[in-house]
Amino acid sequence: MFEQVFKNIDDILHKDAGCSSELDYVEQTSWLLFLKYLEDLEKDKKTVAELAGKQYSAIIGREFKWETWAAPKDKDGKIDHHKALTGDDLKDFVDHKLVPYLKKFKTEAESPDTIEYKIGEIFSELKNKIQSGYNMREVINLVDGLRFRSHTEKHEMSALYEDKIQNMGNAGRNGGEYYTPRPLIKTIVKVVAPAIGEKIYDGAVGSAGFLCEAFEYLKASKNLTTKDAETLQKRTFYGKEKKGLAYIIGTMNMILHGVEAPNIVHTNTLTENMSDIQERDRYDVVLANPPFGGKERAEVQQNFPIKTGETASLFLQHFIKLLKAGGKAGVVIKNTFLSNTDSASISLRKLLLESCNLHTVLELPRGVFMAGGQTVVLFFEKGTKTRKIWHYQLNLGRNLGKKSPLIEKDFEEFCLFQKTKQSSINSWVTDVANISLETFDLSGGNPNAPKPTPIRAPAAILEGMEKVDHKTKQALARICGFKDLFDAPEVKWKTKTLDELCNIEIGRTPARNNKKFWDVEKRTKNVWLSIADLLNAKDNIIYDSKECISDIAAKTSRVVPKGTLLVSFKLTLGRLAFAGSDLFTNEAIAALEIKNEKEISKDFLFYYLSFFDWHGATKGDVKIKGKTLNKKKLKDIIVRYPESLPQQKDISEKLKLFANEVASIEALYQSKLTDLVELEKSILKVVFDKKS
Repeated sequence: MFEQVFKNIDDILHKDAGCSSELDYVEQTSWLLFLKYLEDLEKDKKTVAELAGKQYSAIIGREFKWETWAAPKDKDGKIDHHKALTGDDLKDFVDHKLVPYLKKFKTEAESPDTIEYKIGEIFSELKNKIQSGYNMREVINLVDGLRFRSHTEKHEMSALYEDKIQNMGNAGRNGGEYYTPRPLIKTIVKVVAPAIGEKIYDGAVGSAGFLCEAFEYLKASKNLTTKDAETLQKRTFYGKEKKGLAYIIGTMNMILHGVEAPNIVHTNTLTENMSDIQERDRYDVVLANPPFGGKERAEVQQNFPIKTGETASLFLQHFIKLLKAGGKAGVVIKNTFLSNTDSASISLRKLLLESCNLHTVLELPRGVFMAGGQTVVLFFEKGTKTRKIWHYQLNLGRNLGKKSPLIEKDFEEFCLFQKTKQSSINSWVTDVANISLETFDLSGGNPNAPKPTPIRAPAAILEGMEKVDHKTKQALARICGFKDLFDAPEVKWKTKTLDELCNIEIGRTPARNNKKFWDVEKRTKNVWLSIADLLNAKDNIIYDSKECISDIAAKTSRVVPKGTLLVSFKLTLGRLAFAGSDLFTNEAIAALEIKNEKEISKDFLFYYLSFFDWHGATKGDVKIKGKTLNKKKLKDIIVRYPESLPQQKDISEKLKLFANEVASIEALYQSKLTDLVELEKSILKVVFDKKS
């Protein structure tokens, strides 16, 4: 549901004169989402107060409530277009009444850690850029269909919002500024391993990815008491952000993850004088990816003992200073930090090694960040000198990019080996006693790395590329022949409902706040799927997931047998895969067990549902909000299939054959791209290497 709504909002903003890029789309979507979130939050708080027999004091005044100006409803629960503002009236109300009203919350709030202060801060930083009040009305109508009430809804919303942040980060020159790949963040959080009660800090918070993932990590770490929950909400996560848009997005991202009033301050972290930092200002954990490549003014550099214009180097000094004794950190920085020969870099490496235990350096490949360049992650603890450093090179054997991003599985070996600092072809240990005391250079290289494969001669590479071209032409010829494959004899079709053909079972989500229901270490192999996991299906089969449930939870959950067809029918519609093993699912996924396999083939049903108009199935039904199907609507889906089972299997096999040919051509094109990279290196070697 939410995925299509976000796309529709982007389409509307794309045609508005005031919004020109993905950055504008995210900013304008954010403030409207925030106000809709406040509406749902107030409803929940009012309900809780009433159940406790208490009076609820509203945050937002009546005139400025979402239900008053944005989405007044008629008796049928639909938007009352006679009362709802639109056009110039709507734009004038937002610009001249609503935003000024919300700005005042900042000065009137009791303290910065309240939701009232965040409201004022956010609306002091942004302005409405939607120039057409009619476009704004369309966007508001879509946002009004979103909900923030259940865990499933919030989880899906936060995932899609982070997708938008990623797209925004890729939209221009500032990719790394807004988005650090989530698999990398999760790995850093896992290695640093924060605990409830510790204060976690990110001084370059951006979109708050580190704080959000730390929040999710801590929620799953134990059975939360009421005190634990309050600690996580109010006394755990702290951040600072210089740029207004990033501040808004980071705040909104944390809210969508469940932190009601994030402790994020809009300020330039580097303008703080390090000599003014007191013990009460320090933190237990630092998680950060400070901006690299930036240059700071001379007056900013005066706040630091090691003077440098390099932004990331100033941030690293800041983080070391703000850590408590025994505090832990995971910080992303350019790999040139390990070897730069300028005096500031040498002094900073010396400071890090002598004041902290730099126990792990994770070297990342090119392509992790859209901005380019290679980076490393420094893992250190403050209070003891560094004696030995464990290095790990993340060698993936593929080029990273939009179509081949980082995934959590890429870090499995690193996380396993890091626990014991194991040596391998990708990892080694540096004894600090053996490094230069003049340069403190940490870029010694991997002594365990296999020798690189020699670059082939240009003629050999070109010969190989010609063979790839020949194979590609053959595959294309086979695909062209597919038009004849489907000139099948006349087919007699039948129709039945999905309920008549299948036993439809819906999964469930065990209580998130009960640690005994979740297997964080994934020891039980009780695979538990969410919609996002369906994306990782290999050859349309899903074998693994991000999460596992415990044996206790498994006893009260219905197991989905291996080979069962799975389909998402809530929030994001129509994602399909077969269960590669016995597993469990959440409530947004239906398991379709065919009642009579002599009547319909599960492969045919897979392809039929792949082309089914899922969004069209929700039209005209006022009981179904947005694009989410209920179980009844799912059962009523009409399936059209050949009466002959052999004909079903024939159609399925041809479709599978076609898909395999497409995949084969994709692999051949990828092989050719790899050859082109090697050809470039080979030609340069011939030109510049006199020995060749």
